Amino acid sequence: MRLVPVAVAAGAALVVASWAGLVRIGLRLGSPPIAIHGPLMILGFLGTVISLERAVGLGKSWAWSAPIASAVAVSMLLLGADRVGLFLLLLAGILLCAIYGAALAIGRWPAYLVVEALGSVAWLVAVGALLVERVVVRALPAMAAFLVLTIVGERLELSRMGPGNTPARRWAVVVAAMAVLAASVVAVWHPVAGARVSGACLVVLAATSMAGDIALRTIRRGGLTSYMAAAILAGYAWLALAGALWAGNGLLAGTASYDPSIHTLFVGFVLSMILAHAPVIVPAVAGIQLPFRRSWWAPLVLLHVTLAVRVVGAVVGAAPVKMWGGVGNVAALALFIALAAASGASAAREARA
Repeated sequence: MRLVPVAVAAGAALVVASWAGLVRIGLRLGSPPIAIHGPLMILGFLGTVISLERAVGLGKSWAWSAPIASAVAVSMLLLGADRVGLFLLLLAGILLCAIYGAALAIGRWPAYLVVEALGSVAWLVAVGALLVERVVVRALPAMAAFLVLTIVGERLELSRMGPGNTPARRWAVVVAAMAVLAASVVAVWHPVAGARVSGACLVVLAATSMAGDIALRTIRRGGLTSYMAAAILAGYAWLALAGALWAGNGLLAGTASYDPSIHTLFVGFVLSMILAHAPVIVPAVAGIQLPFRRSWWAPLVLLHVTLAVRVVGAVVGAAPVKMWGGVGNVAALALFIALAAASGASAAREARA
């Protein structure tokens, strides 16, 4: 029963954040209830989902306080109580750190958990920056660090049986993750310099993480395995490009590189990784089976093609091209959700039969 309100809040954050994002790129869709779509999408939607996954993984009743606090924070943000919502997000971040602390105590500090725990600290940095000064660009590197380190940690865990998962490589990823977190802290006070350093660290992290990822060896196996590997490797490529853009341009709002710098990471890397891991995470968290369908390739290809269109449109100053690329990004995510829901419903009918 606890899962339903948390899932509803996460879904509401996704819908409203997507709506706000479409309005920001030029579509006339009325006025969404919140203008800051980045924190709502990253901390509200994805933060709630990640804290829910961690709570289920730890298996302790108290751990549910993290996704519940995050879900209530989303409700406050959607009602316009931004300050209250941010304080609740801060509380949710503290509780997520506690979850990782408990997991580390049990697991003897494995490298993948260390990286994910560093990501939870980045959540606190991001919310702290938003509470002190409502300038999103100062919190962007920390919000990016939260998602990137969480995902890279999960990839480190899932690739731990691969031949490339040597101790040297594992701790190289940990060191790179620490550098990403440190740079995100610098960016709170020095946004341009911090973003440049963050970008360089992201390139290193992408290279070290991908070098030992099992996806490099499973890409040709066919079926779900190839689908997941393709999404993962494409995500790494976008992460490296995002890091290069950050390092070169420093996340300067209002420049031609600003939109590509943000969305190569949050759409190209993060959403591609979500599409890759959904068939594994959803059954583990919600108990809903998602049998693979070849139709899932359609939203994955659509996501990357439309992101490339969006990036080109932004770089050359073609606003309509950029806008329709952004629409395509949202359409790809919506299509995947629809196909995954259909797959889950079909599996449920087969199970009942």
